[in-house]
Amino acid sequence: MKDGGKTLCFALVAGLCVLILSLPTIIIIGASVTSGSILRFPPEGFSLRWYEELVEADAFRDAFWRTLHVSLVCTAISIPAGVLAALATVRYRLRFRAAIQVYLLLPFTVPLVVSGIGMMVFFGEIRILGQIWPVGIGLCVINLPFMIWAVSASAGALDPELENAAANCGANPVQVFFTVTIPAVMPGVITGALLMFILAFNEFLVSLFLTDSRTVTLPVQIYNSIRSVITPDLAAVSVVYIGVALVTVWAIDRLVGLEIFLKSR
Repeated sequence: MKDGGKTLCFALVAGLCVLILSLPTIIIIGASVTSGSILRFPPEGFSLRWYEELVEADAFRDAFWRTLHVSLVCTAISIPAGVLAALATVRYRLRFRAAIQVYLLLPFTVPLVVSGIGMMVFFGEIRILGQIWPVGIGLCVINLPFMIWAVSASAGALDPELENAAANCGANPVQVFFTVTIPAVMPGVITGALLMFILAFNEFLVSLFLTDSRTVTLPVQIYNSIRSVITPDLAAVSVVYIGVALVTVWAIDRLVGLEIFLKSR
């Protein structure tokens, strides 16, 4: 096969993959602007009525703000925890380092159902179940490996001579940490923080165990709505999620670059 034929073949395969990946998004966006009362594609005319109803719906609006609150709590806790854990396991020779690294990856090995039930029982015992901020802690626990991986990728590329040079110039360990180490791993910190935010924003299963009728988050609210009746306003909510994901990807690209993000994965 000639080079032109190979290029055309690869282009067709790539185009088909992009189409398959984009099709669910295209369908949900189209269904969200239907003028009908049934979730269907192609849409029955064009209307933004479901977005208007979504804004006016107290349940979805309150659930959105709770989810935002949970995501911010998760991100705020994950930054110091993930940065310190990553630097400790990458930059220092710790005893049982391999065992510690495996332990930090345990959230990936434990099923989310088990994690959710365990946190529900624990939070209930210490009487904080039913509040918003413990949900953020729970989501931070299950997603923290993403933060550790992102920072570890940047920490592994840090030249230790830079820290030694700062120390030789009279900087104490705290000054070295904040003026050399942290700026060097900042791309990983930003990447991990944005990942933690979007993962917490999307998490459903663990949130289902940690919330009640007063603290329902947006994924749980969508689930509760689907159990009763499926209407186009759920498609509009899905478009909101797509928008949040696009903004997150845009922020990663602008702040650290997608190449660094992909390397950290």
